[in-house]
Amino acid sequence: MEFILEPIMELVKCLGRSACTYLDYHLKFDEAVINLRREWGALNSRKDDINLKLQTEVLPLGKEVKHEVQSWLGHVQEINNEVQDIQGKIQKVKWYSRGRVGKLVCKKIEVVKNIHKQGSFPNGLVVDKPPRGIIMPTENVVGEDSVKGKIWGYLIGNAVGMIGVCGIGGVGKTTIMKNINNELVKQTKFDKVIWVTVSYPLNVIKLQENIAHGFAVELPKGEDKERWAAELMSIMGRVRHLLILDDVWEKFSLNEVGIPKPTIESGSKIVFTCRSIDVCQKMGYEIVKVEPLSLQESLNLFLDKVGRHILEVPNLKGILELIVKECGGLPLAIVVIAESMKGEDDVEVWKNALNELQERVKSVTGSDQKIFKRLRFSYDCLNNFEIQNCFVYCSLFPEDYPFEREELIEGWIDERLIDGLASRKATYAKGHTFLNMLAKNCLLEKTVNWRHVDVFKMHDVLRDMAIKSIGPEFGYMVKAGMKLTEVPDEHGWGNDLKKVSLAENNISKIPLELSPKCPPLSTLILSNNPNLSEIPESFFEGMPELKVLDLSKTGIEALPNSISNLEKLSSLRLMWCMRLSFLPSLAKLRALKKLNLCSSGIEVVPQGMEKLISLEYLDLSDCDNLEEIPMGMLSNPSNLQYLLLVSKKLKIKGEEVARLIKLETFEGVFDDIQGYNYFVKSKDFQILTNNDIVVGAIPDIRFIDRRKSVVNINNCDLGEECIVLPENLQILMINECQNMRSGLNKVALLEKGTELSYYEIKDCEDMECLVDLDSSSCPILDKLEDLHLCGLPKLRVLVRVEGVATPPHVFSNLKRLWIWDCSGMRKLLPLELLQAFQNLEEIVVRSCEQMEEIIASSDSNASSDKFTFPKCPELKRIPVQLPLLDNGQPSPPPLLKGIYIDVESKEWWESVEWDHKNLLQPFLKYSFF
Repeated sequence: MEFILEPIMELVKCLGRSACTYLDYHLKFDEAVINLRREWGALNSRKDDINLKLQTEVLPLGKEVKHEVQSWLGHVQEINNEVQDIQGKIQKVKWYSRGRVGKLVCKKIEVVKNIHKQGSFPNGLVVDKPPRGIIMPTENVVGEDSVKGKIWGYLIGNAVGMIGVCGIGGVGKTTIMKNINNELVKQTKFDKVIWVTVSYPLNVIKLQENIAHGFAVELPKGEDKERWAAELMSIMGRVRHLLILDDVWEKFSLNEVGIPKPTIESGSKIVFTCRSIDVCQKMGYEIVKVEPLSLQESLNLFLDKVGRHILEVPNLKGILELIVKECGGLPLAIVVIAESMKGEDDVEVWKNALNELQERVKSVTGSDQKIFKRLRFSYDCLNNFEIQNCFVYCSLFPEDYPFEREELIEGWIDERLIDGLASRKATYAKGHTFLNMLAKNCLLEKTVNWRHVDVFKMHDVLRDMAIKSIGPEFGYMVKAGMKLTEVPDEHGWGNDLKKVSLAENNISKIPLELSPKCPPLSTLILSNNPNLSEIPESFFEGMPELKVLDLSKTGIEALPNSISNLEKLSSLRLMWCMRLSFLPSLAKLRALKKLNLCSSGIEVVPQGMEKLISLEYLDLSDCDNLEEIPMGMLSNPSNLQYLLLVSKKLKIKGEEVARLIKLETFEGVFDDIQGYNYFVKSKDFQILTNNDIVVGAIPDIRFIDRRKSVVNINNCDLGEECIVLPENLQILMINECQNMRSGLNKVALLEKGTELSYYEIKDCEDMECLVDLDSSSCPILDKLEDLHLCGLPKLRVLVRVEGVATPPHVFSNLKRLWIWDCSGMRKLLPLELLQAFQNLEEIVVRSCEQMEEIIASSDSNASSDKFTFPKCPELKRIPVQLPLLDNGQPSPPPLLKGIYIDVESKEWWESVEWDHKNLLQPFLKYSFF
């Protein structure tokens, strides 16, 4: 009997619980309905606030809504539909069904609460909209209106999807397309406008990478052309795009690369520029031919460059017109020759220029040679053998190679094209002058790379001219970027060669028996051959005059011992040779001036390095397998001017580098503050003008700008030591340091002033104030513009002062003050401090939960032009005294740009007491932090 009753009793208990719950839903039905309507209203209020913010302030600024925000708004719409459905049931509910509908209402309340909670978006609602494309630096198009109009018509219309812009080199194809690119980037016809320079020979992998970069996507790891093609086909097929392929030389398959063929439905287009009409026809492109300029158009372009005032010179107009005629209507030749004649008003000089041009063009046949002779005239007009050599040097690198300024000048220094100056600084100044001269004469084109850094390129026609017309005179053999898989055999190495470039190829092996006989060879560039792992012992034996050897970015694992016998070698470049762990002895290389092992795999310092008496440049940065440099190894090469030693495991002693009296640029890591101070006190900073110094541990993110002087002190116990600042220091960062109770009293200056413009103190838990005027004197930082204080829980005040006047020049030039995550601060700027912050433009206070007052006085006079207040819940009052107009009425400061409030703190902000709030309301802007 018990066996039967027990489960029955359990069932009754369960039914009882359900009945109680049902009854509860029934009795609290009206309350639940009210709660649902309240929560639903709050949810839609948040939705409306977000939509308003997106429409009024965010979307017009070139932003786009985050996917998570879009998803949340979609969920809200779904919830709205569901709640409206429940509303209908509520209106029709019967007495006996109130429990069932009440249960549905209660469950929906929890869902609405959860969705409301998800809509906080503490990191903001929007992200920067990816740029449609890149604005290309270029000249305005002169003439060619019909050509440009024809191309534009094809791009806007639907009839033509693939356009080939053809014409001889230097006729202006690229300039026309750059102008069209720049116009379309600003319009909405295409979602993406991608510019890719193809060049010769075609490299499919590189082309795929460049297209992917234009779409801001990363292709799967491993250089798999077929997989990459499929990936690109998918990506490009989803986006209405214009793909501009500049400087195409040969036919190729769009499918092989992964470029979908444009259709009317896709709305996408492809344009390429090419010298060959035949290539365009074979690929099925609609051809637009660019013809040379007319004589009048040529004359207008020439006068735009040389200056129209030249027409005022008597008897010159006829000669000028003849010179323009000799340019053959080619914009490149016109611009280059005009720049070479700029500033010249002697008629006899112009006559001589005309005679030379006419003789050059008459003496050759073939269109390329005629162009080369016209351009060679501008090269000859440089009238400076050093600058001419610098120009020809650029042809040693692949077509369209982007030279960064310092990289190119370093190459010229290695070649001794800039030589004989006392300091590296003076040498660089001369290099900058040469580079600017080449750019001014349009022999190099200045542009910007994807990192927005200035780069210089050699026009492909000018490079061809340098290689074919000038290179042979200099003993050049240039086979850079030709997709070679092996080096030329011995017959390909002429015994009169002086410079050989095999850079950026696919060379993987050099035959064991190969030993080129090139007695005068001075430069050999084998860089960017990633599969080259070994060089035979005999390879360098026939190169006794070799001075520059570049094996950077190769897979080289060891250098042959024969390199130890290259006694004339002055520059050895081995950057990014990550498989290279060991070098043979360098003891005999007493002419060596540069040794660059940056990011290589070396584990020990090369033997004999202490005997390199001529060494001026040593780069061992990011050699993460290198643990030590033996004592005395650095001090013997006493001519060192450039020394980079920042690596994960490598620490150096202050006294070791203090002996290097000629040092001008230095980067290194010191173990402790004592070693750093010893080094700083020993140096003449009129000589050491650039330094990037780390003390302690290398931070995960390191500020690198070799144009500035930087000190980063990280995870150090400062004890009783002061931090000695060199007078040229511009950036100082102190992170996670112990015994850092005052941010400025720990600083000692070598001189009365310093160049310090940026000071950051972060995560120093002992810091109580920035300046303690009661304990010691305070340094004068009259160049300081940016002050960042972050993660300082014990920080109470910026300046601790009791009866002592704040020196008026301590912060006299400070423009930006950022206070983040300083939980102990209550009052930021007392009235008596304002005089010291007379040029302050921007204050940002973030995540300072105890902050009560920004300016702690009712009659304060703030001069900042921008305030930002995110997440400071204790801030109750912001007193401000506004400047008075002539009529005595207050007026907002003329420089005030905005008052920025965290959008999530809108309710808090409305409760803050702010003087003259009605006048300042128009400057109020909500931001996302």
